Amino acid sequence: MTRPARLAVGVVSAGRVGAVLGAALGRAGHTVTSASAVSDASLARAEALLPGASIRPPDEVARDADLVLLAIPDDVLAGTVRGLAAAGALRPGQIVVHTSGAHGVDVLAPAAEHGALTLALHPVMTFTGRAEDLDRIAACCFGVTAADGDAAAWSVAEALVVEMGAEPVRVTEAARPLYHTALAHGANHLVTLVAECSDLLRAADIATPERLLGPLLSAALDNVLRHGDRALTGPVARGDAGTVRKHVGVLAKHAPESLPAYRALAARTADRATESGLLRADLAAEIRAAITEESA
Repeated sequence: MTRPARLAVGVVSAGRVGAVLGAALGRAGHTVTSASAVSDASLARAEALLPGASIRPPDEVARDADLVLLAIPDDVLAGTVRGLAAAGALRPGQIVVHTSGAHGVDVLAPAAEHGALTLALHPVMTFTGRAEDLDRIAACCFGVTAADGDAAAWSVAEALVVEMGAEPVRVTEAARPLYHTALAHGANHLVTLVAECSDLLRAADIATPERLLGPLLSAALDNVLRHGDRALTGPVARGDAGTVRKHVGVLAKHAPESLPAYRALAARTADRATESGLLRADLAAEIRAAITEESA
């Protein structure tokens, strides 16, 4: 695997991801020379995690960097790259990296046209923007994408990830949208689901719902990662239509805003339980009827 030379890194911008990955590259032996930061929070992160970096506008950060790290929102990435290219901030021999999960390297085409090596390095992790995130990187994977057929670019992408202590996983340009959809569907919707469960337990006069949910959900997550659909338990998988009907009625009365999500997830659970052989076909129809039944 090609090992990148020691690089001058410019971070655009010092958000939660950019500041942490900049610090990780610094820990790997590269030098973070500058960063862009506007908000008080990003300025504080830059001071804490990138103490040797000067705070400069994005075009100046990019112009003086060997490695330009673009840690910016998905929807502004394309425009930012076009702007940096138009400003003459990109040049041959640079490495231009973005951290977006939703994009591959096509979005970096203006940089490639200027002779830069373009890479997509997406950390599969949530970040707080604090120093403890550096330790979390060691336990996570990065989805890496380079130009099809460019073996050297793929090697540089993987080497940078390994240097930061993480594990690279190759994701082709074509697969990038599905890859990111899967991760967002799991991580983001899990947060919503757990928060809703916590609210329901508080409504049931449970003062510390996290004490109940922590062990239960941790075990469920571990089981599904190891066993897939065979980890399903509960009334839907067992075919207990009466219990499901009761759940629908309780939510209709006490938390109607949660009922559509319960119905959608229960119906999908019934599908997967049936397909995997956990839910008998003769019970599946009654379960689906209970899920959709309107409570009096």
